[in-house]
Amino acid sequence: MAYLVSHPDEVRVVAKRFGMGATNIDRYLELDGYKAVRKALGMQPDAIINEVKNSGLRGRGGAGFNTGKWSFGPKVSPKPKYILCNGDESEPGTCKDRLIFEHDPHAVIEGAMIAGLAVGAKSAYIYIRGEYRYLLEIMQKAIADAYAKGFAGKNIFGSGRDFDLYWHGGAGAYEVGEESALMESLEGKRGVPRIRPPFPAVVGLWGGPTVINNAETLASVPHIILGGAEWFAGLGTPKNGGTRLFCLSGHLNKPGVYELPMGYNLKKMIYDVGGGIPNGRKLKAVVPGGSSCPLLTTDEIDLAMDFDTLMKAGSMLGSGGLVVVDDSTCMVKFALRIMKFYRHESCGWCIPCRVMPQRCPRFRL
Repeated sequence: MAYLVSHPDEVRVVAKRFGMGATNIDRYLELDGYKAVRKALGMQPDAIINEVKNSGLRGRGGAGFNTGKWSFGPKVSPKPKYILCNGDESEPGTCKDRLIFEHDPHAVIEGAMIAGLAVGAKSAYIYIRGEYRYLLEIMQKAIADAYAKGFAGKNIFGSGRDFDLYWHGGAGAYEVGEESALMESLEGKRGVPRIRPPFPAVVGLWGGPTVINNAETLASVPHIILGGAEWFAGLGTPKNGGTRLFCLSGHLNKPGVYELPMGYNLKKMIYDVGGGIPNGRKLKAVVPGGSSCPLLTTDEIDLAMDFDTLMKAGSMLGSGGLVVVDDSTCMVKFALRIMKFYRHESCGWCIPCRVMPQRCPRFRL
């Protein structure tokens, strides 16, 4: 598998257990599993939040907010609080969350539990993309094993605290990757975005305060609690801590998912890590973070791959789905192909998506 082809510049944090049998809970325990949540049980909620905030961990689903946003919700709520893992990985060019679910599902569970301890939530929902049917069995077993060990349910780890875990499979809709549409889908309704405010941190699932994080974000949290905020922050660039699972695809000699430090140089990522362009072709453009991100041209790729630098360059780091396009590609056809995808996947809820397909003949191609 391409993702197991390593590179000397990789710094494996989230991926360090890949290929090591960590889907088995006993093996996960041998590899330092559930040590972080045990440590978090002895920490104050604000201490957990500050550790995550100071680590510089930013949302790996694409928005890039500091994960310390856990503090945005109310301290006390008349309604239950929830943790929601967004594993609806549907952005074209992105294929990294599935590897976490496939090889290290307990890391997502552990991260969700730590988030719950931080905000006072007693249950978590793990939402997995509809097309990833084979991953549902893996996650279902991981949750069942956590319950069997006493790590989930009543009196977790003998601490006197309760925490329940649930999994949910999507129905194959791109739009539910948006956090409020995700909540609508989980509640059994059509997956369309909600009007905000109110925001999920205040009014989310079933009206309760809800923390929503990407699977890679949650899988990073146990490593931060064990290794410390300073260590994790030092792996990346200022305000962009840690590592990132970058999905390299398109016209490359060595496509795959690589875990590299935040701020890694894009040009080096293409020509060194990705092995350059096949057949002696030249680079034409790069999609830096998934198909919804503005493209970069050949004279714009000598930059750091972090949220702030990409924003200054007029694009986005997004979900880490890097697609390389060589000079044999017609960019008009490339753009039309992406337009067709979004036309098909649009929920038609917002005016631009509802009106444009009727007014623009290209959308009907």
